[in-house]
Amino acid sequence: MSLKGKCAIAGLGMTPMGHVYDFDAMGFAIEAVRLALDDAGLKPSDLDGLLVQPGVAWREAAGGLSWMANTEMQELMGLRDLRLIATMNLGGATAGAMVAYAAQSIANGMANAVACVFADDPLKPPQPGASGSAGAAYGQAFGMNGSFGMFGAVAGYGMVAKRHMELYGTTHEQFGAVAVAQRKWANMNPLAFFRDRPLTLEDYLNSRWICEPFRLLDCCLVSNGGICVIVTAAERARDLRKPPVYILGAGQGHPGGDPVDRLSCGATLAKEVAFKMAGIDLKDIALVQLYDCYTFTVIVTLEDYGFCPKGEGGPFVADGHTGPGGSLPVNTGGGELSAYYLWGMTPLSEAVIQMRGEAGERQVNQHDICLVSGNGGHLTTHSTLVLGKRPNRPARRKPKAAAPVTESAN
Repeated sequence: MSLKGKCAIAGLGMTPMGHVYDFDAMGFAIEAVRLALDDAGLKPSDLDGLLVQPGVAWREAAGGLSWMANTEMQELMGLRDLRLIATMNLGGATAGAMVAYAAQSIANGMANAVACVFADDPLKPPQPGASGSAGAAYGQAFGMNGSFGMFGAVAGYGMVAKRHMELYGTTHEQFGAVAVAQRKWANMNPLAFFRDRPLTLEDYLNSRWICEPFRLLDCCLVSNGGICVIVTAAERARDLRKPPVYILGAGQGHPGGDPVDRLSCGATLAKEVAFKMAGIDLKDIALVQLYDCYTFTVIVTLEDYGFCPKGEGGPFVADGHTGPGGSLPVNTGGGELSAYYLWGMTPLSEAVIQMRGEAGERQVNQHDICLVSGNGGHLTTHSTLVLGKRPNRPARRKPKAAAPVTESAN
């Protein structure tokens, strides 16, 4: 059954994000739902569905949402008679999967208005004299690999990135081009953590190593906060407070195997279903919001969606295609590298902002169709959403010339 144009995102709620300590994770989640309801012009009693992403298990001892955060939220918010409730976790692919699950349920008459929410509080207020112990706990969570120093996403992605460099000649400067392009977008985003800090390629190359081949500025931010979107039927969304953002297509891709061997993510699988459902191809896409836990993730995902051939993602970004003025605007709020890291809700929230025309200085001119991707694990899980300003595919957009190469993107 096709979901094309049957449902829409009608509400977006975003708490303050970053080094913010006003709430714990549950408090951020509840506040995000409250803000999304207000954004849509709905009341808590209008909700009959609640989908929650709890984060990762090792964080629970130090905060974060529990595996039963869905029912905890229901009780704390006083929600009654819900028809749909679940805790979901596909890592960074969860936001797209939640929206698809909500849309499927609504299209089949199982629910009417579903809140999809993620919140986290990994950052704790500074305490004088305190010494960090999170690294040791994280290492223990990864068992034998952690004992030998091989733990965390940065090491897993680093191995894939290193092989990509050796096989295709991808360079550190090309990784830096991703960071520089997204910082330019972030400098126009009042919600971005790095909104007031420009970045040059030299700054990137001078940043310290985290886990070779990744420097500090190859890695995403760590943020407290919460984001919620509310999905409802298209007909109902048109009568609410904000312009609907229609769900045209959705898909998932979970390739299995060692990502070091395949050098790809699940986008090649997820896009097949999502693009067919939406009735589009790459030439229809006006802007792209990608999961960008690392600079390399942007490069490999652009390749796997087909925006450039395999192995040419680095030159594609270095040529200025993805930054302001480029032919393919990517991560127009700064992404997880320079704006805020709320897992798959980061690209999804920016997509909604752009498609409503609410992005201010960074608003792109063509925003009729947006591709949103989510990625989890070490390129293990993937979700794709195709969002539109209208419930049907508009006329094909005219190709835009690439931006000239700038000094900072070389």
